[in-house]
Amino acid sequence: MPYYRQVGEIPHKRHTAFRKPDGGLYAEELMGVEGFSADSALLYHRGLPTAIVDAVAIEDERGPIAPNHPLKPRAFKTQDLKFGDADAVTDRRRLFGNADVTIGFVNATKSSPLYRNAAGDELFYVQGGSATVETIYGSLGIGDGDYLVIPTSCTYRVLPHDDGVKLLTIEARGHIGPPKRYLSAKGQFLEHSPYCERDIRGPSEPLVADGTDVEVLVRHRAGLTRYTYATHPFDVVGWDGCLYPWVFNIDDFEPITGRVHQPPPVHQTFEGPNFVVCSFCPRKVDYHPDSIPVPYNHANVDSDELMFYVRGNYEARKGSGIEVGSLSLHPSGFTHGPQPGAAEASIGAQFFDETAVMVDTFAPLDLGEAADASEDHGYAWTWSGRGPDRI
Repeated sequence: MPYYRQVGEIPHKRHTAFRKPDGGLYAEELMGVEGFSADSALLYHRGLPTAIVDAVAIEDERGPIAPNHPLKPRAFKTQDLKFGDADAVTDRRRLFGNADVTIGFVNATKSSPLYRNAAGDELFYVQGGSATVETIYGSLGIGDGDYLVIPTSCTYRVLPHDDGVKLLTIEARGHIGPPKRYLSAKGQFLEHSPYCERDIRGPSEPLVADGTDVEVLVRHRAGLTRYTYATHPFDVVGWDGCLYPWVFNIDDFEPITGRVHQPPPVHQTFEGPNFVVCSFCPRKVDYHPDSIPVPYNHANVDSDELMFYVRGNYEARKGSGIEVGSLSLHPSGFTHGPQPGAAEASIGAQFFDETAVMVDTFAPLDLGEAADASEDHGYAWTWSGRGPDRI
């Protein structure tokens, strides 16, 4: 994250003796990215964060992924996915993936195991419900419309509240953060950024949990391992730095508008390795007297465009079967645009009441088992009104 925070008890100087009430040393842990050359945090544990008593390989059961072939636009309905008494870690279902990112969905109703993704950062979008996310840095509450960024190797667990929590999950093979063009050379949000430090929440106090022989599920580049730790990883009494989990709500994104239709980069909210995440929010639309507020037909020649529709009525997709909870996938190699009649109908509109989360990837997205289970097979033919069974 772009700014420094201090939580709990820490010593005056880094890497100096910091003693417990009984005279023993707290164990210092540096969490750092990019080989000690970028953001980091220093955490102080009661026990040794290195003390494991068991390590067991765990089978990864996400299922296969398949290419988008034949290449065509597709739509999916997360509201059709079935979940039992699910947790937010082991029961998330994979919708899409490639070498850079895995995108899933889960409707969680029970507590997850302690979990750490050592392969990259994670980004959650809360489609509905609420939860407490306990982390090695402290707790965060999340609810409808929240984005949660969880940095690589941050141990956490998700505790859904009584209403459960619906999450779009984005797992990167690298780091997720604000677009660099929003930040000064010193890491402050600039004036043209559509959100800033005031909109961000982080943990405000440590958890300081106790326990012995505590299991933590760890995802790494070779698969999954379940460690058993001698002491609880949440035994942190304090930390400081610029690397920690943080929350930003989509309602705090300030849309950038213009006299004519603005391109998707004005909606960008995050960037990751070979992908970006954008927030399309309720906004005043184009105010040139002859403007067409819905998007023009466009070919994303270098990227796949995945749109998750979370609130309102998306003007460009009227008549396509898209509903709240739906996803559309418009792949590189296919020209896509508004549904028939949408451009004409939008002329003169003053305001769009729609909210969507878009993920653009610069490598093709393959389809996972959850995509296969929730696809609307008629979507590709909605522009022509004719499909292969009607020719």
